[in-house]
Amino acid sequence: MKGPRIPRWLYPGMHLKRWLLLLFAGIAILGLGAAIFLRDLYRTTDADEIAIVYWLTGAWLEPRVRAVLVAGLGVLLAGIGVWGLMRSVISPFVARGTGVMEVLYTKRYLARGPRIVAIGGGTGLSTLLRGLKGYSANITAVVAVADDGGSSGQLRQQLGIVPPGDIRNCIAALADAEPLMTQLMQYRFPPGSGLDHHAFGNLFIAAMTAVTGDFEEAVRESNRVLAVRGQVLPATSVPLNLSARLASGRTLYGQVGIAQADEPIERVAIEPADVRATQEALERILEADLIVIGPGSLFSSVLPNLLISDVRDALAAAPGLKVYVCNVATQPGETEHLTASAHLRALFAHVGTDLVDYVLVNRAPGRAPEGWRAEPVEVDARELESLPVVIVEEDVIDPANAHRHDPAKLAAALMRLQQEDRLEPRQRRVQRPSSRAS
Repeated sequence: MKGPRIPRWLYPGMHLKRWLLLLFAGIAILGLGAAIFLRDLYRTTDADEIAIVYWLTGAWLEPRVRAVLVAGLGVLLAGIGVWGLMRSVISPFVARGTGVMEVLYTKRYLARGPRIVAIGGGTGLSTLLRGLKGYSANITAVVAVADDGGSSGQLRQQLGIVPPGDIRNCIAALADAEPLMTQLMQYRFPPGSGLDHHAFGNLFIAAMTAVTGDFEEAVRESNRVLAVRGQVLPATSVPLNLSARLASGRTLYGQVGIAQADEPIERVAIEPADVRATQEALERILEADLIVIGPGSLFSSVLPNLLISDVRDALAAAPGLKVYVCNVATQPGETEHLTASAHLRALFAHVGTDLVDYVLVNRAPGRAPEGWRAEPVEVDARELESLPVVIVEEDVIDPANAHRHDPAKLAAALMRLQQEDRLEPRQRRVQRPSSRAS
């Protein structure tokens, strides 16, 4: 017959008992200090006080001074005990190199942050997420799934899965262990390895899809396993095919083809046209306090999400603040020579004018790196003022790379906008159709 089982916290090596004893000792000494104080308060003599206690607490001192000193010692010991106990309990769950306070900050403070949904794809979306994760842990990235080039295109063709490339970038951006996680997820195997040019993150998501049997579940589990701050969701569980009609009437197919357009794009479309959005993405959009559209490739990363009718309907019904972040630089082929107002008009031509409350544009001088075919997006103020949105100008470019957004500047600008709108929720309704803010 087995005897009573010893509680696990009593096992040797748990590093709990010593701190519990210290905590109890501190509480006992604190109680002793309180007793001395009360004894002095209600009695005028110490004649019958226990001799050993009287001596240990300083017989030569005034009773109230002794009470304060003893109580202070008790508080000190109890504080050390609580701190040690907290470290012993939390340290197994803290990653190496991460402080306990950092974990508490993430789990407590950021957990109360605003509910944010970011919609897009490509480098622009991952840049945005890197900045936003410093303000909230309630972030949902709704990611385009139309990529057909590189490692993602190969896996899409060979395994028939949703292209994982943009999802990989977003998971890396939201991971707590960044930048190490970014290096791991973006690692590409060298030529001749049998996995030529494949990114590790793409293979990880592909393997997770095979294990779970479902792409959505694979992404959900990847969020959990990789300790993502927030969540990354595919816009749909079906791979999308893109097509673009050019000004001349020609049609280009696929994301790679659209990126190489040599004349203005008039219209883009997705196939299948009646695809359904993921239910969880729709729920997050309807619950969001702030919805950010972009930045990213307008025709091949941003619009594919908005052309899904479910997403468009959810955006129209969502009560949260909706902001379109305009790119700071054009893209050769796809958006070459497009001004800020031209970006916005193209967006409105595809999805209507009722999905955006504010447009965030860059007001700092931009510059294209040497050899870069793109150019800074021109902020044509007069044209923008004629559109049915509130225009907000901020310095959001990366000082070291002026054809990209700076994550910290962009996130700070969006948080300021969200706070101002929360304090004056009717502002965006009153100021439309044309207004500017700075």
